[in-house]
Amino acid sequence: MHHSDTIAAIATPLGQGGIGIIRISGPDAAAILQRLFRSSSASFAGFRPRFMHHGRIADASGELLDDVLAVHMPGPRTFTGEDVVEIHCHGGPAIVSAVLEAVFACGGRAADAGEFTKRAFLNGRMDLTQAEAVAEMIAAPVKSGVRLAQAKLDGMLGRRIAELRGRLELVRMKLCVAVDFPEEDIECLSPEEFLDDIASVREALAELLRNYERARCWREGVLVVLAGQVNAGKSSLMNGLLGRTRAIVTDIPGTTRDFLEEQLSFEGLPVRLVDTAGLRETGDIVEQEGVRISRDLASQADLVLLVVDARTGVGHAEEELVASVGADRVMVVLNKTDLVETIPVVPQGCAYVAVSAKKGEGLDTLVGMARAHVLSRREGGEPESGDLVPNLRQSRALRDAQDELEHLQQDIRLQLPYDILGVRLEAACAILSEITGETTPDDILNKIFESFCIGK
Repeated sequence: MHHSDTIAAIATPLGQGGIGIIRISGPDAAAILQRLFRSSSASFAGFRPRFMHHGRIADASGELLDDVLAVHMPGPRTFTGEDVVEIHCHGGPAIVSAVLEAVFACGGRAADAGEFTKRAFLNGRMDLTQAEAVAEMIAAPVKSGVRLAQAKLDGMLGRRIAELRGRLELVRMKLCVAVDFPEEDIECLSPEEFLDDIASVREALAELLRNYERARCWREGVLVVLAGQVNAGKSSLMNGLLGRTRAIVTDIPGTTRDFLEEQLSFEGLPVRLVDTAGLRETGDIVEQEGVRISRDLASQADLVLLVVDARTGVGHAEEELVASVGADRVMVVLNKTDLVETIPVVPQGCAYVAVSAKKGEGLDTLVGMARAHVLSRREGGEPESGDLVPNLRQSRALRDAQDELEHLQQDIRLQLPYDILGVRLEAACAILSEITGETTPDDILNKIFESFCIGK
């Protein structure tokens, strides 16, 4: 599939930078570049494919806009499968915008979100799992997420899904023979062989789903909530873990009345760290709402860091929180231990760590223990390069395919006719085809690519 129009967009982040890249794709990409480009070489005789040319960009009126490097990459051996042009100019917002406007004036149109990758998919340069991996690589918060996306970008997941679908298609072929030639005395597929074939595919799908659950925290991050009474040192701890001042710290109780959220990494594990309002009885309506939100966030957290002032120890509010959340999801952080001689008792079943948030003591130990505590409650360790991990859309489709195959096994045991069994089998194959994009409806495709950034 080739498009009749030519799209253009800024491919680098907006804002000041050393370089800004404008990407153009479509049948008029080379013509647009020729109209705008003024080579700095007297011997310039046209664009060599995939070769950087130095020169200047001028707008339609002839005004020189910037010193640039430009490259023309003829299709179909490009990212989109079409003729592609890139203009590398200086990265100031005004410069990049001016060059893009000049491209539009020459016939290009603004690309939609994800349209470059969508064209790559529609032109057969990648399957849908690879297209989704592009967005996942860009959005990956830590290195492990990049590795997971890279395996899919290389096509490994798409090939695995295609292989499993091929095994089901082979069973379908045998069913078709049995349906089309019922009078022949040929055993095309015994019930035992049929069940074994389906069971092996179901187990392969289950393994992919286990990978999804195991890697979810590495791809999406974990929610870690700082909870505790007022003035226990939650905000100081948040600032210490971030390495900068994010939360206001004062001696006035109830300074934090809403929650603050920041992204950081616990030794490679992506974390959403949330500082919440202090737990206490109050007549202040706003603070009451803050306390309610604190308890609600704690109930959702993968890990609650219950910050306790070591001078006062654990009180009724902390014990109540542990009881509601569960000791296995709570790690007590005994703060201000530099001011005491003995460590107070913590609730039974809770792990604990002693720190001084104000002095920065014990924070590395806290990070390591928190990371280990979260991972201990999840199956498997850190994902490795080459692991095949489906995303949310893909995992839902895999579950749907598994459900069809489970019902198919039940129907086989009930000795239903082959033509009825074929309906279940066909449905499972169709679901797997949706994962790789061979039969994915347009509305799903549009939803996928609309989540991409402009310029990719």
